[in-house]
Amino acid sequence: MPSISRHGRPICLAIALSFALPVPGQAADGARTVSESVDRAFRPLLEEYGIPGMAVAVTVDGERHFFNYGVASKETGRPVTEETLFEVGSISKTFTATLGTYAEALGRLSLDDPPGKYMPDLRGSPVDEASLLHLGTYTAGGLPLQFPDSVANDEIADYFRQWEPAAAPGVLRRYSNPSIGLFGHVTALAMGGDFADLLETRLLPRLGLGSSHIRVPETEIDHYAWGYDRSGRRVRVNSGIFDAEAYGVKSTAADMIRFVEANIRPEALEPALRRAVEGTHVAHFRIGEMGQGLGWEQYPYPIALDRLLAGNGYAVMMEAISVAQVTPPEAPSGPTLFNKTGSTNGFGAYVAFVPEQGIGIVMLANRNFPIPARVEAAHAVLERLSRDVP
Repeated sequence: MPSISRHGRPICLAIALSFALPVPGQAADGARTVSESVDRAFRPLLEEYGIPGMAVAVTVDGERHFFNYGVASKETGRPVTEETLFEVGSISKTFTATLGTYAEALGRLSLDDPPGKYMPDLRGSPVDEASLLHLGTYTAGGLPLQFPDSVANDEIADYFRQWEPAAAPGVLRRYSNPSIGLFGHVTALAMGGDFADLLETRLLPRLGLGSSHIRVPETEIDHYAWGYDRSGRRVRVNSGIFDAEAYGVKSTAADMIRFVEANIRPEALEPALRRAVEGTHVAHFRIGEMGQGLGWEQYPYPIALDRLLAGNGYAVMMEAISVAQVTPPEAPSGPTLFNKTGSTNGFGAYVAFVPEQGIGIVMLANRNFPIPARVEAAHAVLERLSRDVP
């Protein structure tokens, strides 16, 4: 795809932009609308937040547009492309959720099962009072955001056996890596394999995501961007307990927009995978307007920016909040926006899509910059597309 450099400077030294050219049947004014809206919303963020590089992908009725800014490595000046690998952070949880609903579609588990059914060490423990659904929606009773630093990999079962819940399952939502991590770990046990292997060899290929990994192969290392922390030092994600399940995926803008399209049109997938994707679109609990599903969070669309920011705000991320259970669980009954943020020490990401509008957006950056800025930029693009793209 063509690239445009600013003021004729070499592409590795300037903020670079590339985009998909119009194809037969695609209105030129629609392509211009996409290009103008993305550039206006996202380009200023690089300077404002010191972001070395960013990839933005947009889909409009199945047409993909790619916008690539800056560099994947400040040291080499290698430019960002739609094939650059970024850490997607907690957006990984949407893949973990999809693997869980895929296992259910295959008859390997039920979301109503307790974790102890597959992990005998947990039988009779407090966490075994919760179901896999509770673990996947952060409503098991108040599991923390992170494991304590003192917990080692071989002490996971001990940690969950000794954990003391703050409430009964289904009463509180507290965003939690241990919660979704245990969900993914138990899913892998139910499927008789290793979580990373199952994701990389069964789920991702079936979704057509050939450039997404938990363990980046040596052959792909040159495509793996460096992240940059608050001090400007280059970093990549560290290993940790349930890191693969909670925040371990590395992906490209090209693959992530394919994943968005699979969520927009799951009917194009094989039957079991279609049921899996559709299973992640069901709201099981509500906090105000936000519906908590497995992986994705959802809102009635259109939604005002302030309400979307509130749903992605500090309280929802960091605090235990009372929830209302949706009985029976609800698939969307009208236009719905699905979204998920993701961060590691050196990367920031955001995904949002509206299936009824046929629109979606992916933003991947090699700096962890404020979530409100990501949400505001993506919201502006989606609002413009909703109004103006034929």
